[in-house]
Amino acid sequence: MAAAEQVMPSEEPLSPFSRLFSLPGQDCFNIITMGCKTEGNADAIVEGLKNTLINHPRFSSILETGLGEHKGKAKWIPTTVKVEDHVIVPDIDPNIENPDQFLEDYTTNLALSPMDKSKPLWEFHLLQLKTSYAGSVAVARFHHSLGDGMSLMSLLLACTRKTCDPDALPTFVVPKKSNARNICWSLIAWFWFIVRLLFHTCVEVFKSMVIICFTRNNTTPLKGKPGATISVNKFIHRIFSLDDVKVVKNATNMTVNDVLLGTVQAGLSRYLSQRFDLNKPSKSRKVLEKNSIYGVVFFNLRPNRNIEDLAKMMEKGTKSRWGNSIGYVLFPLWIKLEDDTFEYIRRAKLTMDRKKLSLEPIFSFALLKFTMEVLGLKALKNLVNSIFSRTSVIFSNVVGPDEEISFFDHEISYIAGSACGVPQALTIHIQSYVKKVVINLAVDLNVIPDPHRLCDLIIDSLNSMKSTVLEREVGPHKLEV
Repeated sequence: MAAAEQVMPSEEPLSPFSRLFSLPGQDCFNIITMGCKTEGNADAIVEGLKNTLINHPRFSSILETGLGEHKGKAKWIPTTVKVEDHVIVPDIDPNIENPDQFLEDYTTNLALSPMDKSKPLWEFHLLQLKTSYAGSVAVARFHHSLGDGMSLMSLLLACTRKTCDPDALPTFVVPKKSNARNICWSLIAWFWFIVRLLFHTCVEVFKSMVIICFTRNNTTPLKGKPGATISVNKFIHRIFSLDDVKVVKNATNMTVNDVLLGTVQAGLSRYLSQRFDLNKPSKSRKVLEKNSIYGVVFFNLRPNRNIEDLAKMMEKGTKSRWGNSIGYVLFPLWIKLEDDTFEYIRRAKLTMDRKKLSLEPIFSFALLKFTMEVLGLKALKNLVNSIFSRTSVIFSNVVGPDEEISFFDHEISYIAGSACGVPQALTIHIQSYVKKVVINLAVDLNVIPDPHRLCDLIIDSLNSMKSTVLEREVGPHKLEV
């Protein structure tokens, strides 16, 4: 009784989005894979989590949905956490024939397995497995009701430290802001910015609402057969050089995000062309020509990464902003065969510049929140289903640390993140880490039966752009030498 009296005052109601993700049939998970340079030490990870992660209220609470036998208000109920129950070390044959394939299968099975809701909804799996990119692998699984992917990634990074300075938190590349030369020019630039912001907001929000409310739910090659249930059942990731991306970025005077999104469009166009032979008249070609393929691109609505605040919160129990706080934009993908591969980047930049210069991400977040609070959970579920049924791809890009880090004395070689539980046949998550870029694909094999081929074509598209840039700079003869 005394324990119950101590727990009850600390109970916390669920946020609207946590309630959505906790509904039956709406379970969504964030899967974060960390490659370690050395063999994993479960004791070190358990001890580290005891001093950090479980000090966060969400990670030391049980989710009470308010459904079933315990009808009532949905809430988080604090509980005593036994960290050892959340750190799993499976028995793996050290002489396994294909460790990369094993990791893919293990991650996929983990994403598709239900979570025990009698415990806090998180777990770490330490795989003593030497892959092509790591000496061992830690796979973290978080229920989406705990927070959005960017919050969870930030919280996880707040548990890490720089390899070169064990007491320092990770640092991130911050975009440089140009300074105005005088007050007069500042006022003119500010006024012009407001005019453009209002214009693009009205246009982009209007287009988004038309797509959600009035566009027919058309079939595309990335949606599978009409009436088929879409379910992610395969996770793969690939690593390539961030320097290659920057070569193209500098040559085209665009951003890293523009290059990555353009490269994805180029690879996806080549994949669909080869699979459905779009050079010849076919049913799939007619579908693509008639119907646009839309993607969902997520935006972080927080002003900064809050790494320091999260670290202090876990260390001292101070408060920090938390929860699902992301917006989205609907992005028309340029799926066509182009002789000039840089056209994909130009198209990506043209569209994303309009999206960034609008309040569409904030509007989308506000729309979801308004629907939940005013019209109820059922209306929110219908709205979310309407959004996903009219789009085919989910895309997100997260900037990672620019220096090497360690996770409880485990030096990290790469970080890969993804999500499952949404009715999309293709989710593309890109994560940078030091001089590496990790592309993670979550696919439905019934729609994309050869995801490795798609991943190869995306990277080949980047290499093609890089080769073109180098040929223009040094000439083809010098390049061969």
